Amino acid sequence: MKIAVCGKGGVGKSTISALLVQALLDQGRKVLAIDADPSPHLARLLGLGRKTIVPIAEMKDLLQQRSERNGPFYNMNPRVDDLPDRFMEKQGSLRLMVLGAIPQGGAGCACAENAVLRNLLNRLLLSEGEDIVLDMEAGVEHLGRGTIASVDHILIVVQPYRGSIETAGKIETLARDLKIKSLHVVASNIQDSSDMDFIRESCGVEPVGQFPFSSEVRMAEREGRPVASVDKRLLDAAAELIQNLEPVL
Repeated sequence: MKIAVCGKGGVGKSTISALLVQALLDQGRKVLAIDADPSPHLARLLGLGRKTIVPIAEMKDLLQQRSERNGPFYNMNPRVDDLPDRFMEKQGSLRLMVLGAIPQGGAGCACAENAVLRNLLNRLLLSEGEDIVLDMEAGVEHLGRGTIASVDHILIVVQPYRGSIETAGKIETLARDLKIKSLHVVASNIQDSSDMDFIRESCGVEPVGQFPFSSEVRMAEREGRPVASVDKRLLDAAAELIQNLEPVL
């Protein structure tokens, strides 16, 4: 099962991604976690915060070499099959890759470098034999590039406020354009029934999962502890979400 977690910045994307990873590991499954956020936090939330994982996007020489850039021309289908094992952090049944993002401000077009990352992402999403949880960058730009068209499920994380709902609507529109059928809303930071009622009414669908508000997550994040270890309700919510997704497949 290949899951992409999307949403507006600050809604809990990375936290929910980490919880899903741990819930899958607890089921005895192998998991590849991919942090595709330009500001990566997934390693720390999974309890790998002391390890230094260099994002592939920061390996400029490698990206230039693989894109075979020659002036304005570059390879649209660069070789990436040997990259995954070289740039993954491994811990038991968990593998973590950090993609990062190409800084483009004042640096000219980064299309060639992005072609490498996009091809790598698509190849990984088509691999077999394990579950993949992909923590996407905030907003909708990644959908505009079509980089996650091969996933089984897109989870749109929303909190009970309008900015979050508006971004979710944009993500849904772009996902439909890409013919992605398995698209779900996930409610985050829920404190009471009125929060769920607001999300249901605003999104027009029943969320496939809901995660309660937890002050313990904030303290765990500050202290660098894995978020899955601090509040059993959150891990239970992740396990229930996975259970709800599997019949859809």
